[in-house]
Amino acid sequence: MTAPLLPAYGTASLADLSRSLLAVLGMGSGPGDNPLGLEPAKRVLVFLVDGLGAELLDAHPETAPFLTARRPRVLTAGFPATTATSLSTLGTGLPPGEHGMLGYQLAMPGTGHLLNCLRWTSAGPTVPPDEWQPTPTVFERAAAAGVSVSYVAPSEFGPTAFNRAVYRGTEFIGADTLDDRVEGARVALARPRSHVTVYYGDLDAAGHRFGWGSPQWLERLAAADNLAERLAGTLPQGSAMYVTADHGMVNATEWIDVDSQEGRYTALREGVALLGGDTRVRHVYTAPGATQAVLGTWSELLEGRAWVVSRQEAVESGWFGPRVRQDWLPRIGDVLAVPYTDCVIVASARETLESSFIGVHGSLTAAEQHVPLLEVSTR
Repeated sequence: MTAPLLPAYGTASLADLSRSLLAVLGMGSGPGDNPLGLEPAKRVLVFLVDGLGAELLDAHPETAPFLTARRPRVLTAGFPATTATSLSTLGTGLPPGEHGMLGYQLAMPGTGHLLNCLRWTSAGPTVPPDEWQPTPTVFERAAAAGVSVSYVAPSEFGPTAFNRAVYRGTEFIGADTLDDRVEGARVALARPRSHVTVYYGDLDAAGHRFGWGSPQWLERLAAADNLAERLAGTLPQGSAMYVTADHGMVNATEWIDVDSQEGRYTALREGVALLGGDTRVRHVYTAPGATQAVLGTWSELLEGRAWVVSRQEAVESGWFGPRVRQDWLPRIGDVLAVPYTDCVIVASARETLESSFIGVHGSLTAAEQHVPLLEVSTR
């Protein structure tokens, strides 16, 4: 069986990038404050390309000449390698086990309901963002130190609860077109001592719908490359731009449907109270007393396709980071099922959209974990 690729928490993860960027701007000079060893700058621009895995970028240098010419370093996204978790990691500078955004859909303890952490929706009442993710963000810390902090993204993102959980402390700049994003970055970078994040999500969207490597995906990769080059052109003297991603991607070739009405996989529903996570990382919340039976059934049916472990094993193995806060433990499934082949665990009746995705991510494979980090500097 393939061994999981454990995220490099503390040395080369997205959490380490966020902490290092604060050090770049003069915040913190103690041991561990700059784990990536980045050089000081007056202004920092982070260009976040959703879904741009390092292996995916390496596979298409001709489509992204600006990005690939920079010989990017490789970081690990963290677990799960999904947007809700990774953006929280970038937003707090902490591993998932400490910020608590431990997946796409998580149980809200004591409610019997799931919270979709990206859309902030639930079949029952939701929870205030600053209660679910109470840790001060790196943006709040930077703003308190006198740094001008901005987030440039599509205007629909501005009022969302997810943004309030993850991007607290930023000035939101709505920018629906790529031209708008370049202009938003230029205006934000004109301020002395600034920290600016620009988000591009079209690559991930194309990957989900058509698969990475498809013509539609390559078109968005070329657009991301062009946008990176244009953003680099906005950098004032003494600035640094860092291009990275929240996760990589694999293309699904096998679908295992928990909602199937016939066949052996119907047994995957037995003893399950809630099915959370997503198609590449399933948080399985069991009925009282059913955990061992569920663990056994899922292990047997997914043998050769997925790592199936208990909550305790996942935590003790460091999947979520060196430690998991006690309060966050009930958010993790009693059983976790994490595919390492190109299969997905779908719930077609409950998750119609997600079950249709071709490009997927979340697991502990190199293609999903490895993200690039490249720097453009005017120091």
